[in-house]
Amino acid sequence: MTHQIDELIRRIKELQEELETEFKQKREEFQFVIEKKRIRFAEEVARQQRRLKTGLFRYLIEARPLNILTAPIIYAGFIPFMALDLFLFIYQTICFPVYGIPKVKRADYLIFDREDLPYLNIIEKFNCFYCSYGNGLAAYAREVSARTEQYWCPIKHARRIKAAHDRYPRFFEFGDAESFSKGLERLRQELEKEGEQGEERR
Repeated sequence: MTHQIDELIRRIKELQEELETEFKQKREEFQFVIEKKRIRFAEEVARQQRRLKTGLFRYLIEARPLNILTAPIIYAGFIPFMALDLFLFIYQTICFPVYGIPKVKRADYLIFDREDLPYLNIIEKFNCFYCSYGNGLAAYAREVSARTEQYWCPIKHARRIKAAHDRYPRFFEFGDAESFSKGLERLRQELEKEGEQGEERR
């Protein structure tokens, strides 16, 4: 059973790599390079994209009234986002070293590069920043939680859960007390090794 799960995980990782290769080829069609974390398009491509940009005045005039009315509620999300961001920083700084859990690198999850798109106006760029922050923070929080779960409670649920995190397939089956008691320390050691490997790569 474990061998079959390992094989399925290996195949999933291969497919993910294949998908990333396809995405990379697709990105190359748009002729851009990344220089010091900024995106630079070929001049002709940038010119074509700027022609498709909706001006700020036109954007506001054409906006649905309900979009404008709900905007303050949406942007109020910055408050809980920043509170969560601060909490995750404090949580990892204080707790993870105690248990030997490697810290999650925030910069791997919060990516802000859409402001370099020539076809977006200032409001669209701000909206993209908001969505990047919210979704990146959610992914960052998820990995922090997943590492915590691997250390304390790496047990699968009895019922199927939607969109489980990447660590979940390695967890112990629900009700398998023997595997849990024998293998918990192994999963904790795997976390420590991840941290050591991360330090070596730096």
